Amino acid sequence: MAVPTVQSRSVLAGLLTMLTALAWWSLWMGDSVGLAHHAIHAGHASAAVFIAGWTIMTIAMMLPTSAPLILMFHRMKDGRAGPVALLVAGYLTVWIAFGAVVFVLREALSGLVEGAIASAAILLIAGLYQFSSWKYACLDKCRSPMGFLMGHWKGNAFRLGAEHGAFCVGCCWSLMLVMFAVGTGSVAWMLALGIVMAAEKNLPWGRNLSAPLGVVLVIGAMAVIIAK
Repeated sequence: MAVPTVQSRSVLAGLLTMLTALAWWSLWMGDSVGLAHHAIHAGHASAAVFIAGWTIMTIAMMLPTSAPLILMFHRMKDGRAGPVALLVAGYLTVWIAFGAVVFVLREALSGLVEGAIASAAILLIAGLYQFSSWKYACLDKCRSPMGFLMGHWKGNAFRLGAEHGAFCVGCCWSLMLVMFAVGTGSVAWMLALGIVMAAEKNLPWGRNLSAPLGVVLVIGAMAVIIAK
């Protein structure tokens, strides 16, 4: 039986664009009826509802940032659809696992720290993390798809995707959590954060955004406390 292929790079790019657009449409529809806020921000959202919402957000916000690696891997595997699908599956699996951890921590801390204090804490942690060596180490891995493929490809596409997802989480986890501080369920905030993370990871000058963004987040944390 012939192995399914997606020979054209533009076709794969189109498929990734369609998947991302569908995820953003789902978030917009959820936002328009309040479902996005309920899925991620409501205090008693079930684990299944939370993870479903988190997965859609990951596809919308994070998958586009890894498009360069996916397209490069597609070319390396001669357009074979199976390995590319496994790569994406591994990547999303790590982000979904991180979402499960976020849900557990949120449930454990529910009622202990809420409101302005919680928002300020998230902004402060995210801001300080922008200056950490771990942030930059993970960011550098994400910014070099060719180097990542050469250093991490061991014949297992799912594992490669999972490893890339782990570095991506290491780079962007704190910015994803900023949504809980600025108003989860707002597609405008999700879009803004998604653009920032994509720029950090993929634009030539993106690495230079990290420190200024950290300053903005720390100032935001101080502003929240002052306004409390």
